[in-house]
Amino acid sequence: MSEQSVAEFRNRARAWLAANAPRRAGGDDASGEPATTGIAEQRAFQARLYDAGFAGITWPTEYGGQGLTNAEQIAFSQEARDYALPVSAFTIGLGMPGPTILECGSEQQKKRYLPKLLRGEEIWCQLFSEPSAGSDVASLTTTAVRDGDGWVLSGQKVWTSGAQYSDFGAVIARTDPTAAKHNGITMFILDMHSPGVTVRPLKVATGATPFNEVFFDQVRLPADAVIGEVNKGWSAAVVMLRNERVTIGTMAAPRTSPLSFDSLRGLAAKLGRDGDPALGRELAELYARERAARLFGQVLREEAMAGRDPGPRGSVAKLAGAELGMFAAGVAGDVLGAGVAGFDSDDEDVRTVVTAIIAVPGGSIAGGTNEIQRNIIGERVLGLAKDPGVDRNTPFNQLRVGTQRSEKN
Repeated sequence: MSEQSVAEFRNRARAWLAANAPRRAGGDDASGEPATTGIAEQRAFQARLYDAGFAGITWPTEYGGQGLTNAEQIAFSQEARDYALPVSAFTIGLGMPGPTILECGSEQQKKRYLPKLLRGEEIWCQLFSEPSAGSDVASLTTTAVRDGDGWVLSGQKVWTSGAQYSDFGAVIARTDPTAAKHNGITMFILDMHSPGVTVRPLKVATGATPFNEVFFDQVRLPADAVIGEVNKGWSAAVVMLRNERVTIGTMAAPRTSPLSFDSLRGLAAKLGRDGDPALGRELAELYARERAARLFGQVLREEAMAGRDPGPRGSVAKLAGAELGMFAAGVAGDVLGAGVAGFDSDDEDVRTVVTAIIAVPGGSIAGGTNEIQRNIIGERVLGLAKDPGVDRNTPFNQLRVGTQRSEKN
């Protein structure tokens, strides 16, 4: 693709965004809720985005994509940065299940699901974590048992974003309890509207309900619901977890987010604290950290869009983003002063920042805890020795994990 063609694409994207997308105004919603735009409106906007040629820019044309290069994707991302695109309901599907199906799914699955995802016709979620299998996802106890040509799914998932409005989900379940815990897992496509699927909201510290717990009561799955191979779902799960960490870690925070350097500098001036030299040094460090994380994320995005797998370095971006959030929350607390602990303010800017501070710790858990990311970085990026895995080769039904603890007592 020539530089001229990329420039023409950029100009077309700039014009389309100016005519069709709302610009960011003030802070993002810091509560953890999806965008306030309704799901129907988000579907409609995603369809317009697709019709204009700006959805699935690098995905193959045979699966609904535009078949273009990473240069066009980068150009669009740069132009879209200051617009509040109302498509948050599609972030998980396009960043996690979609790429996993593209890499591990059957030809039939790619042609059936990917075009509808790109066009905004269907929304996806990811169903991995369980009450007793969070950081150690492979300890999951949700089961899928063969029944004729299909399967019967039973169990529970938790912390599932967007389950309440999703049409489909990528779920992992144990299909061979006699195998070692990583070897008896299969990934399935789940129709979220199936009989036996129950979704219940979970309220977090901010009062928002961005997550859900999902129950499966004898849910029937067809034979062609398997993503990849039976009992080899951990390989597909690793692909999705990698995509999740790259998606979270490289998600460029807008300049107007409540805990960004620009927002906190503006709030400090508003509160008359912009002359405090100690606070000035904190803001300067926040700017440096924010800039470093943004540039590293850009490198990973460009590599991914060029077809080069960022691999475990996605965990570096994920960890950097989580730690940046915690540092920014500390700076925000210093901007607001000691009163932040028991604040009672009618100032909307102050309330937004306080809500963001409360929400920040979740970033060190979602997508794998900071401790998990450090293990991955140590072992797979730095080449350090692995922690002893005493249960790695033990049949799962002999382990004392999850709900099996009480059964063996």
